[in-house]
Amino acid sequence: MLSALILICSLAATPDLAACTEDNATVVLRDPEAFASPVTCLMHGQAYLAGTAIGRDLRTSEAVKVVCRPNRDAAGRNRQRTDG
Repeated sequence: MLSALILICSLAATPDLAACTEDNATVVLRDPEAFASPVTCLMHGQAYLAGTAIGRDLRTSEAVKVVCRPNRDAAGRNRQRTDG
């Protein structure tokens, strides 16, 4: 399962969106849902942001990056099953 991490970075500080990370983002949000598909994860991450006040008040000097990565909880449960 995948979780969506939504990063909002200042284009003044990080003009290259590829360089936007958790460490330099001005806002970091995590979608509480888990997704099986990367496409679903990206779409829901964008929708989750759009449903927040932060998403509705984005400035033209800010950029959004959605990162989908393995859900830590699901990975931990899978590891426990195989190890135990």
